[in-house]
Amino acid sequence: MTFTYPLEIVQLLVAPSHAYFGRSKDGPADVPTVFPESVEVVEGKGIRGDRFFGVRAHTEAAVSFLAIEAWGAATTAANGAPWRGDVSVARRNVVTRGLELDPLRGEDFAIDTGDGPVLFRGGRPAHPCAWMDRMVVDGTRKALIGRGGLRAGVLGSGVLRVGPGVVVSPVPLDAARAADSVRRAQPLGH
Repeated sequence: MTFTYPLEIVQLLVAPSHAYFGRSKDGPADVPTVFPESVEVVEGKGIRGDRFFGVRAHTEAAVSFLAIEAWGAATTAANGAPWRGDVSVARRNVVTRGLELDPLRGEDFAIDTGDGPVLFRGGRPAHPCAWMDRMVVDGTRKALIGRGGLRAGVLGSGVLRVGPGVVVSPVPLDAARAADSVRRAQPLGH
């Protein structure tokens, strides 16, 4: 049985290298980062042009997803009020609206934003790093634990675009739970 749900891709991020490494007190690296309207996703490799593209150690986690609802809940919890900054500081490749990510761990799913389905396998959680406290406000990393997103491998090539689309999932999803914090630390296995 499969389930189909609407979603929106709010932002796509592609960067050829890491911005957050070393000590956060030294500030992020000045790396070129683009926010394209579309990205090419390549089977077994990831998003063309991104820092994880074709990196063997990351093929099962080449694309990172973040629900904007989870980001909003975490940054509000850390800040004590809605945070007005840019979600791009999270450095996730695909920021979604209306997509509960946690049930997709260990599952094959597809996202179609108008150019045909792009196939993924949900992997491990995308854990937040200490940089979030520097880039947003103290306490953000802790508030993002269990809400940091999902890493996924690419099973089938295609194009993702900013805007509306659908997700096809083998498991039920609930958009109302997209902001929920989950406490399972490891990927769900088959």
